[in-house]
Amino acid sequence: MTRVLVLWCPDWPATAVGVDAATAGAVVARGRVAACTAAARAEGVRRGQRLRDAQRRCPELVVRERDTDAEGRLFETVAAAVAALTPRVEVVRPGLCAIPARGPARFHGGEEALRVLVQDAVVEAGYDCGAGIADGLFAAELAARAGQGGVVVPEGGAAAFLAPYPLTVLDRPELADLLRRLGVKTLGDFAALPSGHVAGRFGRDGAVAHRMARGEEPRPLAPVGAAADLSARAGFDPPAEQAERVVFTAKRLAGELHEGLAAGGLTCVRLEVVAGFADGHVLRRLWRHDGLSALAVAERVRWQLSAHRPSGDTGAVWGGVTSLELVPDQVVPDVGRQESLWGRASVTERIARAADRIQALLGHQGITRPVLVGGRGPGEQVVRVPVGDLAPADLPDGPWPGRVTAPAPAVVPAVPPDVELVDAAGAVVVVSARCEVSAPPATLRLRGRPAAITGWTGPWPADERWWDPDRARRRARFQVTTDDGAAYLLAVEGGRWHIEGVYD
Repeated sequence: MTRVLVLWCPDWPATAVGVDAATAGAVVARGRVAACTAAARAEGVRRGQRLRDAQRRCPELVVRERDTDAEGRLFETVAAAVAALTPRVEVVRPGLCAIPARGPARFHGGEEALRVLVQDAVVEAGYDCGAGIADGLFAAELAARAGQGGVVVPEGGAAAFLAPYPLTVLDRPELADLLRRLGVKTLGDFAALPSGHVAGRFGRDGAVAHRMARGEEPRPLAPVGAAADLSARAGFDPPAEQAERVVFTAKRLAGELHEGLAAGGLTCVRLEVVAGFADGHVLRRLWRHDGLSALAVAERVRWQLSAHRPSGDTGAVWGGVTSLELVPDQVVPDVGRQESLWGRASVTERIARAADRIQALLGHQGITRPVLVGGRGPGEQVVRVPVGDLAPADLPDGPWPGRVTAPAPAVVPAVPPDVELVDAAGAVVVVSARCEVSAPPATLRLRGRPAAITGWTGPWPADERWWDPDRARRRARFQVTTDDGAAYLLAVEGGRWHIEGVYD
C-alpha cells in the first residue's frame, strides 16, 4: 500500500475569494455551500448544505460566489511551498494536494517530522492547513482533517482509522442513503460486507467505495509495461496571449490523449500539464486525473495558467504561451464501461465531436443541454448545462411547498409576458398578504386582447428567501382557462401579473 501525505486547506476556497477565516463566511455555487470557514462550521454550516439552511444556522454568514480562477491562482502558492520540500506534488483540486510519503519521510527524519515540516511551510506561506499521512489518498485526506492539524495513521491501520466515520465521507450521497436504509451506518459496517456481494448489489462504483472503506486503493494494483509515448503536445506561433485560446487547445489535446489511451486499453489516473512561456519559464503541475473528462482537464489547465497571469487581467498571460503538453504520468489498465446497444455510442460520439467544434467557435456557453432540477416554478426546474460538462452534483432537493402541481406547462416563455387579470367590475385582481383573492378573475388581457375566464384555481403562494432582503421574492400562482381554449399558469409579483407557462 502506498503511503501518502495529504495537505488540506480547510478554509479553501473561502480564502481564495477574500472571506476572512475568522469570520462566519462561506463560498456558494449553484445555491449550495461549496466551502466554509472554521467560524461557520462551528455554527453548524457544512459543505453541500443549501444556502438558506446555512443562513438559518448562521444569520451573520458572509457569502461569496465561487471564483475557480482565483482558487487555482492562489493555490499555486501552496503547491510551490510544498514543492520546495519534494518535487512530486500532485494537486487533487485547489485546496487539496498530495505527495508520496516514503522517500521524503526517510530524508526528513520520519513521517511525523515530514508532516510537521510540510504544514509549517504552508503556514509560513500565509495559509492555514492540515497535513495527514496514511495508506492511500482517501485515508490520508481524512487524516489531514482529523485532530488539530492532522495525524499520522500507522502503516496497516487505515481500516481501523476509517471504521468510525459516517458513510457521507465517501461523497456518494445516493449510495450512502441506500446503505443507511439497509442499516449500514459507518465505514466499518460497510467494510465488513463481503466484497462479492457488494459488487453484485451496488456495481462497480459500489465496489470502489467498498475498497476505500476497507482502507485499500480504489483500483486493484495492475502494473503495466513500458508503452509508447502517449503525450499530447501543441505549439503556439505567435505565442497565445489569451488563456482562452490555450484552454480550447487543452480540450482538444485531452481528447487526443483519451483516444490514444483507449486504443491501448489504458486509462490515466495522474496527468502532468507542462506549459511553456515566451520568457522561457516552464510551469509544470501534476493533477489527479481518474475519471476526468476532456473539459475537466481544460479547466485544470485554466487554473494552472491563472498562476501566471497579470494581476487584474482575467484573460492575458505574461509573455504568452508557446507550448502546451499533456503527459500521462501514471496509467493503468482500463476496466471498461457498458456501452449502449445497436451502435448508439457511435452516434453519441459524433454528436459530441460536433458540439466540441461549435463550442470552439461560439465559446464554452455556446451550446447547452437542459437538466431537470428541483424548484417551485416551471422555469426554475430546468438549468442549462454546457455540453461536455457533468450535470451539477449539488442539485437542490425538496420538498417544495407551494410547488405547481402536475401536469407541467408545455411552454415556458424565456421572457414572461405581462398580462392583466381583472374581475367582473374591471378591477385588477389582487392577492392579500393572507393569500386572499380580492375577487374571482373574469377576464385575461394579453397584448390588449381580452379573453373570458372559464375556470381558475389558486392561489399557490411562495414566500422565498425572506431572510435575504436583496433576494427575497413573494409570489402567488394561478391556473386559468379561457373561452378560446387556452390554459395558462399565471403569477403575480409586486402587483404585476405575467404568464409563467402555457398548457398544451
